[in-house]
Order: sequence, then structure tokens, then C-alpha cells
Amino acid sequence: MEFPSKIVEEAVTQFARLPGIGKKTALRMVLHLLKQDIDPVQKLTQSLLNLKTELRYCEECHNISDSGLCNICADAKRDHEIICVVEDLRDVMAIENTNQYRGVYHILGGIISPVDGIGPGDLNIESLYERIHRLKTKEIIFAFAATMEGDTTAFYITKRLQPANLKISSIARGIAIGGELEYADEITLGRSIISRIPYAV
Repeated sequence: MEFPSKIVEEAVTQFARLPGIGKKTALRMVLHLLKQDIDPVQKLTQSLLNLKTELRYCEECHNISDSGLCNICADAKRDHEIICVVEDLRDVMAIENTNQYRGVYHILGGIISPVDGIGPGDLNIESLYERIHRLKTKEIIFAFAATMEGDTTAFYITKRLQPANLKISSIARGIAIGGELEYADEITLGRSIISRIPYAV
């Protein structure tokens, strides 16, 4: 693709680095921005900078937040004795959209995957153990995709938690095997939370 300007070419290259954005879509975005006044372009630029300079991570659950605690952890109306353990932020958003869960979360930041070189030490697992003991948690819910990596992660955490006297459950398999939570419809995911089952090693 030939560009009439190095500045336009660089902008297209940067947009095309985003997931799901090809060169043609990136070019459309750049041409759209060229037609805009300076004010909306500056607001877009500032919002992107804020993502890297202002955004924080919750000290409790590792969710993204504007302050030390995310809105969920800071909510006294949530049941803080139940922790739903998820892979990443997208899973929290998917479950919250069901309006069926009133506990809190713990984001691991990934799942155990030896093939990808991701081990327990690369995830937020130790902070989960510390949190369980500190808060006297009553139940842990595993909400992982129904994959080998998801099952491996749940198995590892369960083995470590066996000495603790708490209920361990998993969302019901209303989710297709190999399916990702973020792509599940809200009704199915909501029923999976409500119909969670004891997690057996």
C-alpha cells in the first residue's frame, strides 16, 4: 500500500497494530481523524495516554480501577466471603453483565499453560491464597473456560487449598467445551453461575 505521506503511513501502521485492525481499516480510521477538528483528536490522544499513566489495578482483586480498590471490592453490599476466580478482566465483565452474581472476584491474569511457558508463579495465585486466609473466605468459584488449561489451573489451586476449610465450586458446564466466557450469552453464563457445582479433584 502506497501512502502520500510518511505521517499518514506511520499513523496507519500504529492503528494496524491493534487486534482485529487491518491496514485498510486503519487507513479508514486515519482518514476519518484527518477530517476531525483538533479537539476530538486531542481527547482521543489523552484518553489513550490515560490508559497507561492513570489507570491502576485493584489492590485486592487485580481488576482495573481508578483508585486503590475497584468499584466491586469497595462495594459493602457485595458478599466478600465468596470469591469468583477468573482468568482476566473480560470474564469479570461477562459475569457482571448477567446480574446473577453478588460476590467479589480475583483475576489471575491468565491461566496455567506449560505450552505457552505460563506457570503458577506468573499468575496472581499467591495473592489469592493470602486473601482467602485474611478474609476468612467461605467459597471459591472457578469460572474458567472449559479447556485443558482452565481445568489444570483449577486443579492446581484446589490442591493448594485442600488444608483450608472452604467450599470450592465451579460454574456449571452450560458453557461449551473449549468455549470462552466472553463469548457466552448472558442467560447461559448467568445460569452457569447460579447452578455452580462442587469442584472435585
